[in-house]
Amino acid sequence: MAKDTEKLIRQLSLISFLMANRRPVSALEIKREVEGYSSMNEDAFARRFYADRAELESLGISLQVDKPAEGFFEAELYALPPENYYLPAIEFSDSELAALRTALGLLDGEFAYAEPLRLALQQVSWGRPSPLTEEAEAPIDVKLSTAGSGRELSQRLAKIETAISRRKTIEFSYYSLQRDEVSDRKVNPYHLVFRDGQFYLIGYSHERDQVRVFRLSRIRGKVSYATKAEHDFTAPEDFDRRDYGKRADWQMGEIAGRARIFLRERIAWLVERDFGRHGELRKPKKADGIRGRGSVFETEYASSRQLISWVLSWRENARLLEPPELAADADERLALLRDRHRRDFEVAETVRRPLADGNGSRPRSSNGRSESVIRPERFARLVTLAGLLIGAARDEGSLPTRRVLEELNISLDELREDLDVLNVVNFGGGTYVLYAEIDGDRIEVDPDTYGDNFARPARLLPLEAKALVAAIDLFGDHLPQSGLQSARRKIVGALGHDPSEEGLEIAPGRDDSSVVRTVNEAIRRHRVLELQYYKENEDEFSKREVEPYQLVSGPEGWYLGCFDLDRTDTRHFRLDRMKEAVISEREFEHREGVEQKLAEQEWLVHGEVTSAGVARVWVSPARARWLREERTVVEELDDGAVVVELPYGSNDWLVREVLKGVGDLVVLEPSEAREAVLKAVGSR
Repeated sequence: MAKDTEKLIRQLSLISFLMANRRPVSALEIKREVEGYSSMNEDAFARRFYADRAELESLGISLQVDKPAEGFFEAELYALPPENYYLPAIEFSDSELAALRTALGLLDGEFAYAEPLRLALQQVSWGRPSPLTEEAEAPIDVKLSTAGSGRELSQRLAKIETAISRRKTIEFSYYSLQRDEVSDRKVNPYHLVFRDGQFYLIGYSHERDQVRVFRLSRIRGKVSYATKAEHDFTAPEDFDRRDYGKRADWQMGEIAGRARIFLRERIAWLVERDFGRHGELRKPKKADGIRGRGSVFETEYASSRQLISWVLSWRENARLLEPPELAADADERLALLRDRHRRDFEVAETVRRPLADGNGSRPRSSNGRSESVIRPERFARLVTLAGLLIGAARDEGSLPTRRVLEELNISLDELREDLDVLNVVNFGGGTYVLYAEIDGDRIEVDPDTYGDNFARPARLLPLEAKALVAAIDLFGDHLPQSGLQSARRKIVGALGHDPSEEGLEIAPGRDDSSVVRTVNEAIRRHRVLELQYYKENEDEFSKREVEPYQLVSGPEGWYLGCFDLDRTDTRHFRLDRMKEAVISEREFEHREGVEQKLAEQEWLVHGEVTSAGVARVWVSPARARWLREERTVVEELDDGAVVVELPYGSNDWLVREVLKGVGDLVVLEPSEAREAVLKAVGSR
C-alpha cells in the first residue's frame, strides 16, 4: 500500500475514533485502536502522530490537546470537538443555490480551481438538492485567457497553495524578463492574486530581502520546499495581502513617486469609475496652468513605463503633468513614435522565421477544457464520498455509480481506489465506518454502518474555501441571479474568516456595476436596450439600440453580446464603456442564429480579432521578450528585435496598441496603419 494511502487511512481513522469516543483519549489508546498506528514502535508512532496532527491542522481540522500540569507526552489527552470538524449549517435560499450552480457550470473546465469548487459546493449544500445535478442555463459565458494554462502551472499552483497554508518556504528557478536571465529564488509565499488571466505570487524574496511579485508562468521547473520543518515562517502582521490585488498595473512593485495627469472631460468620468480607487480625481487649480475643460488625476506609481503606457493609450485625452522628468519621458517617447512612423523605418537583417521553420505557433483559442486544473486534496474527496455513501445507506442502501463519478469528476478506477480506502477506515475496536462496493451500475452500501461521523459536512479545507470565494469574486455582480453576494456573506460567516485574505484573491475588475443590473434585466425581459456608448478606439460617444442576448467575460473585461439594430449585425460592447443603459418598452423575439454567431466570436478569448487584417509590427530589442509571451513572432532580427503579427479590426484599435508600446512598437505594414499612427501622434 502506498505511503499516501496509509496516511489517509490513519488520518480518517483518527478523526472517526476521536469523534466516536466523545471524550479525551490518551496517545496510548490512539496507538492501540486507530488503524495504521498499532504496528509502529514507540518512536515511529510519536513521529507519525505528530506529523498527522500538524497536517490535519493545516487542513483546518485542529485537535484539542489537554496537557497536564506536569508530565510527559503519554500523559496528554486528545479530543476533536464537533465544532472543530463539522461545517456549521448554512441556510441557502433557492436563488443563492442557483447562483452557485451557475458559477460552477460556467467555470467547469475554464478555471484552475473548478475541481475544489465542485467539492466545496457539495459541502455547503449538504442536505439540500445538489447544485451540481442541474445544468446551468444562464445567458452568460466565460472565456478566460489560456495564457496561464498547462499541466506545469497546475502543479506549481498546487504546491504553492499548500506552502501558503502550511507556511512553508519554497524554492524555484525564475525567468526575469527585465534581466533576461533565469535565477534560483527562495521565497516565503504569502498570497496568490489572479488578475488579467494570470496568477501572481506575492512573497518575501530571500535574495532581495523584500516582498516581490512573481508571475507563475515565468517559473521554470518544479517548486520545492526549502526545508523539512512543519512551518518555516510567519507572515509579518503589517503585511496587507489584499493591497497587491487592488493596485493598478503601474503600481505593482515598490512605489517610486506620485504623478499628476490631466484628463479631458470626455474621459474623466470613465477614469473616475474604472481607476478612481488607484488615485484621486479633482478639478484643476489655477496653479496647474491647464487650458481646457477636464480634471487632474493624481496617482502613485511604481513603474514609470506602465504609467506612461496608460496615459498614451488615451491619446489626446490625457497628458502627464508631473513629475517633470516623467512628463519629459512621455514627450520623448511620443517624438520617437512620430519619427519612426514619419520616415521609412529600416530594420536589421532577419536571422530566423519561427513559423516558417516550424518552431513557432499562432495563438489558439481554448477548447473549453483548460489543462490548468488544481486537483483538490484526496482527503477532501474521501470525506465528501463518505458522506454520500452514508446518506445512501440511510435511504436506499445504494446510489448510481454514474452520479458519483459526475459529482466528484473522477474516473471509475479512482472511485474503486477511494472505496478501498474508506472500507478500512475505522473508529476503534475493529469496528468500521462503512462498507461499500460497486455492483454493476450502482454502489451498494452496507445499511448497517457502524457510525455516522461523516454524515455531516466537514469544514471546508483551505483550498476548497478559497476556490468557493474566488469563484464568487470572479463573477462579482454579473450573474443574472441575485444571490451570489449574499451567499458569499453566509459562507464567510460560517468559516469565520474571509479566504480571499488568506491565500487566493481575485483582483477586482473595472467597476461596471452601475449598468450590469440594467443589462441583466433587459436580457431577462427581452427588452431593447438604449446605450450611450464610448467608442474608445474612435474617441467618440454614440447612441446604440441593441437587442441584448448574453454577458461574456473576456480577458479585458465584461461584454454584452447583442444584435445591433443600427448595424443589423451581432456585436459585443464592453460594459465599462457604457456611460448609460436604459431599458426601453420595446420587446424583441430572439433571432435565429444570433446566439451561435455570438459564440463563434473567439477573439474574446485572447483579445485579437482573428478574422480581420493583420499588421506586421517591429518590436525593439528592449521589449522583444515581453511581446514573445503575448503575440506571434514571425521574424527574429540579428539586433535582438522581432517582428510580430498583430491581428486587428480597425486602425483605431491598432493605434492604441502601438501607443501603449511607448515607442518600442513600430507598424511596418500596412501603410494606412502607419499613417494612422502618425496622425495620432502628430497632433500631440
